[in-house]
Amino acid sequence: MSLLTELSEMLGNAFAAGGLDSALGDVVVSNRPDLAQFQCNGALAGAKAVGRSPRDVAADVVAAIPRDAPFASVEIAGPGFINLTLDDAFLGAHSETRRGDIRVGLPTPAPRRILVDYGGPNVAKELHVGHLRPAIIGESVKRALRYLGHDVVGDVHLGDWGAPMGQLIAELEERHPDLPYFDAASSGPYPAESPVTTAELNEVYPVASRKAKDDPERAAAARTATVELQAGRPGYRALWEHIRRVSIDDMRRVYDMLEVVFELWHGESRVHDRIAPMIERLVSSGVAVASDGAVVVHVAEPNDNREIPPLMLVTSAGGYTYGTTDLATVDERVGDLAEEEVVYVVDARQSLHFEQVFRAARKGGIAGPDTVLEHAPFGTVNGPGGTPLRTREGDLPLLRDLIAEAIAGARRRLDDNELALGYPGAERDLIAELVGVAALKYGDLQNHRTSDYVFDLERFSELLGKTGPYLLYGAVRIKSIMREAAERGLTAGPILAAVHPRDRALMLELARFPEVIDRAAAQRAPNHLAEYAYDVVAAFSRFYEACHILREEDPAIQSSWLGLVASTLDHIETLLDLLAIRIPERM
Repeated sequence: MSLLTELSEMLGNAFAAGGLDSALGDVVVSNRPDLAQFQCNGALAGAKAVGRSPRDVAADVVAAIPRDAPFASVEIAGPGFINLTLDDAFLGAHSETRRGDIRVGLPTPAPRRILVDYGGPNVAKELHVGHLRPAIIGESVKRALRYLGHDVVGDVHLGDWGAPMGQLIAELEERHPDLPYFDAASSGPYPAESPVTTAELNEVYPVASRKAKDDPERAAAARTATVELQAGRPGYRALWEHIRRVSIDDMRRVYDMLEVVFELWHGESRVHDRIAPMIERLVSSGVAVASDGAVVVHVAEPNDNREIPPLMLVTSAGGYTYGTTDLATVDERVGDLAEEEVVYVVDARQSLHFEQVFRAARKGGIAGPDTVLEHAPFGTVNGPGGTPLRTREGDLPLLRDLIAEAIAGARRRLDDNELALGYPGAERDLIAELVGVAALKYGDLQNHRTSDYVFDLERFSELLGKTGPYLLYGAVRIKSIMREAAERGLTAGPILAAVHPRDRALMLELARFPEVIDRAAAQRAPNHLAEYAYDVVAAFSRFYEACHILREEDPAIQSSWLGLVASTLDHIETLLDLLAIRIPERM
């Protein structure tokens, strides 16, 4: 049971003793820490229910609180607020129960099978800034849900099928007509090595797309290549496998630097063979209907306050749409993979699309009423002018370039602040990498996922303030304290009663952990983790400045403080791991 839950239960019982709803006993962190640590505002609502003065109701509640309750003071303020301050011994004992097992107090929901869909890159294209947010938000959401005890996997959901693949094949055939993949009479075997590199694909992709738009003859060739690829032409399938493999290898290298790990590398191609049977099933049941030569599912509902167009499954030209593929993907995830929840961490601009897909899945019986289908949208990464971030050439910045820039900036910060001096070159490089990536990721994750934000790597890289480097420096400082204590033969003992305003404040900050984790997971919002990690590091910094841990003369207090230091490090390491941010051993 968390501290807030325990206090709320205690106040709830006091409300119930007076014949009021125990839910009125909800206790929250005080918005006036100068007056109290916690407050309960239920007397105001309870007074309305019974027609009495809120202060009179509050007085009855206070009187019903057991005498052995762990409060140093309970006071009524204003119109009927109940202010609560904990006994220091109780606070110390509560902190001690968390040392070594910071999961104490976390809710224990019934485990559910959850798939988080994030990433969404297209093969044959380098990852760019638009892939940053889904990758790091999705990874953190996945980790938070898993930390609560759910069975969670992440799926990158590659764009590896459809028109772009046909365009690529047509362009490669023009450039390399003698390759065996283009011999229509050949069924293989084909070379094991890819005929194209990632660098060539990056150059070919925009050229192929432009030619398909500008040249009707090339557009027709690309459409033919797409149809033959999807029909299983051996040479095209073999070439497609090469394109897919080299693309994934390149993506992995970038994602690995961001500590982003996908359990599934599925793509749109995976569900191609289940599309036709799914459409036949939907048509047979009357869910999908013909409309102007196309096949659609009408998903509008009578109470809609905006227009929701039908989901098109088959175009009038006989082709499939992204909606078709996404619906078939839901069919696989809910059916074959038995996922109970699917969370899509995808750009906010796709909200209407997912509304259509989810409604079609419900209407068609693909997803039942107990299956959660959720779009967790995110905003854009903007430049200084407030418009989406782009290079001087007007292109989206490549993600690997942003990472390299962040690492270079971190190295400059280390030099400017004379940190990591004299360390081996490899260790110094690793520290710069970890600090740079932390700056890049925390600069994003501290914002709510639905918010747009301005990309300012100079600000993100600062060692002071609400930044990733500040959090790493705080964690490293704690590690240094623990190492020095061990060298001096000092050990961390049980956490005792708070003896200073700063160790008391740190204990109260650590006590918030369960609610923050639960809220971040429930709202799919890593910014709660990011904000709280900063609060913990800042609270520790104030404690460290006021309480001279290693110079403390009282052995009991020093041992207690070292226990608090160790617990703080556990909290910070867990929070940063949930944000997929690694901590160096030293800086």
